[in-house]
Amino acid sequence: MLFAMAFETFKRQRAPVTDEPAITIQKRGAISLNAAAYGLLGSPDHVELLYDRAERLIGIRKVDSTVPHAYVVRPLGKSGTTHLVSGSAFMAWYGIELDAARRWIARIQDETLILDLKEEGVAVTGNRSRERMAPG
Repeated sequence: MLFAMAFETFKRQRAPVTDEPAITIQKRGAISLNAAAYGLLGSPDHVELLYDRAERLIGIRKVDSTVPHAYVVRPLGKSGTTHLVSGSAFMAWYGIELDAARRWIARIQDETLILDLKEEGVAVTGNRSRERMAPG
């Protein structure tokens, strides 16, 4: 007797990309912006990093390349939809420690992308971590 089966073909799709502006801070301090976050900032080549100690807010704002404290924003990976900012010195200066990479949904206010560290953020792992953990 044959049974009708409802198999679906897996087509190696990635997890759905969020339309919300997301910022990930890697364990070593690098800051990655998804396409929505990068777009909200105006797709900048350079940004400045801001910190509100009392409210524990990180701000990221588009600046001109001539600003002495500007950070370069560079595309990450082949698709170029994610962008990276070196933030290790910033994190060290303000004593922002992370036990793992974490992602937050950011908001825009006065042309500044804001990440609230009072929120826990979601722990994230990359493909490399999964590959290292895969059995033999």
